Amino acid sequence: MQKLLLALPKGSLQEATVSIMQKAGFRVRIDSRSYIPQVDDPEIEARLLRAQEISRCVETGTLDAGITGLDWIMENGSRVVDVAELIYAKQGMKPVRWVLAVPEKSPIRKIKDLQGKRIATEAVNLTLAFLKRHGVKATVEFSWGATEIKPAMGLADAVVELTETGSSLRAHNLRVVETVLESTTRLIANKTAWKNAWKRAKINQIATLLQGALRAENKVLIKMNAPARKVTQVTRILPSLHAPTISNLDSKGWVAIESVVDETVVREIICRLKKAGAEGIIELPLNKVIP
Repeated sequence: MQKLLLALPKGSLQEATVSIMQKAGFRVRIDSRSYIPQVDDPEIEARLLRAQEISRCVETGTLDAGITGLDWIMENGSRVVDVAELIYAKQGMKPVRWVLAVPEKSPIRKIKDLQGKRIATEAVNLTLAFLKRHGVKATVEFSWGATEIKPAMGLADAVVELTETGSSLRAHNLRVVETVLESTTRLIANKTAWKNAWKRAKINQIATLLQGALRAENKVLIKMNAPARKVTQVTRILPSLHAPTISNLDSKGWVAIESVVDETVVREIICRLKKAGAEGIIELPLNKVIP
């Protein structure tokens, strides 16, 4: 049996990735002492790795495919196939930003002010590329952690750091000067594996199911019955992906109506649907929406 070697990210992306894999139809079990997750698909052999190193392992062919951040693909300069963007919005994993930040009282106000300064960051290559684009020469030093505190300790004039809300930067009295990169999660593939028909089909299957599960996270199926004479009034209120599904009921003069809608819309339209003549309104969660 052919197998696909797939890397799953350990760390901040791990819980969200396992959760969305489950919704996509893949049951994943990770032992706390093992780096080899168990997936209920016999065609997938998974490995648990830090997101920082996944793109390198995929590029070299050690792995066929993996889930990691665009930032680490760019930081490593990895030549891989970018198969699909995966935005874990509902699970709190929104796109993240790498930002250039300085102490609140720093005289540095724009990128050009960094000329000749010291910058601490974990993303050295991203930072160097950013400075090069702006024609600025500065010393960029790799930071093993606690990067936000280094300007206050006199170890750096500025930092390039990962942020979602900016709360950690504010807590360390840092001010954002510029966004270096906005990054989202990606499913990537090794170029040789991508040329293999079986592996490519398997990777595309995983991508389709993952994106379908993510697309369904903020949507629900809403179903109702209504008198046939009220269909126009009801469907005018009801949004849908394309058009609501309408089918006749055994009771003469009645129809069933169903539609996939944004979860947040339901609370706004329930009373309006009822007033327009809809009855027996139910709301159902969705696992996947495949366009």
